[in-house]
Amino acid sequence: MAMMISTKAIAMTSNLPQPPIKNPIKGAGLTKPGIVILQFLLIAFVSVIEIFFRSNVGFLTGFAIWASYYGALIYGRPGTTYVAVVNPPLAFAAAAIILLPTVGGFSLSITRFGIDLVSGLASVAPFLLSGALFGWWYYFKEQKKLLARSA
Repeated sequence: MAMMISTKAIAMTSNLPQPPIKNPIKGAGLTKPGIVILQFLLIAFVSVIEIFFRSNVGFLTGFAIWASYYGALIYGRPGTTYVAVVNPPLAFAAAAIILLPTVGGFSLSITRFGIDLVSGLASVAPFLLSGALFGWWYYFKEQKKLLARSA
């Protein structure tokens, strides 16, 4: 009896109409300050986790940098592409300068901080470069499209 009720309930719920999901974000999208804040928070959050466990940044922070590029380009308002492309390296630099001496647990000696900063930058450099290349390509493609529409 219980088996009949559960299959009947499943059959009834599958017949319901499903609304189309067009855009996960309601409204126009992220503004320029919203892009800057969200990119910094994403990169800093992942960097905190990675620095806590590994004592330096690495590929997880690199994936967060890629995700911040992609998310800002996709979910930003029209006209925010420049900010979406320029901000991730700056957000990473700010996060690394703040987090390496504090979360990393090292003293504030300049030499140790410099070595950690250079090695962290070396480990995320491929992610920064490839993200920047894609971002600038996307920016110039968008600018070309805008120029073609206005002409």
